[in-house]
Amino acid sequence: MAELLYQGHGSFRICTAEGAVIYVDPYAGEGYDREADLVLVTHEHYDHNQVNLVHLKPEGRIYRAADCLKNGVYRSWAECGVEIRAVAAYNQNHPKDQCVGFLLKADGKLLYLAGDTSETEEMAGELAGESIDYAFLPMDGIYNMDREEAQRCAAIIGAAHTVPVHMKPGALFDEEMAEAFQAEGKVIMRPGDTLRW
Repeated sequence: MAELLYQGHGSFRICTAEGAVIYVDPYAGEGYDREADLVLVTHEHYDHNQVNLVHLKPEGRIYRAADCLKNGVYRSWAECGVEIRAVAAYNQNHPKDQCVGFLLKADGKLLYLAGDTSETEEMAGELAGESIDYAFLPMDGIYNMDREEAQRCAAIIGAAHTVPVHMKPGALFDEEMAEAFQAEGKVIMRPGDTLRW
């Protein structure tokens, strides 16, 4: 059985059925006790890149946005039994050439971890064509899109489930903002909650 632990803010830990451990944007919450095979960093803002929280396995690797986006080309690769694809992420606070989101396919589920972004052309042109099971969208309205824009992006992407994350600066989670978010298949995850499949 695979699982995704939501650590809060924009931080996640994914464990595959085969035992691979992947952290995405380490910064928030609990759950850094498992040694990592992979650490994925969407961009270099302090609330996404605290790789010092993670202990790597001897063969563990860290992939930063700069490793996944070179000369406008987004990297796709497979590692630890997981298919990984970097995708566009950008807005006025996040330059397109310095930030990525990730599509991860693990144990039959496709996850879209958006990183920090607002609506992008690629959402309609690329992501809408994927059968995404869970999309994790930021919606703080300060550094990223607000709730209304995130709702529009959720409709464009058309994931089976959309999870609002990265809601209020300085907070791991905001109940009122999460409840207000509206999307087909909405799932609210609070820090410490786990998805299993």
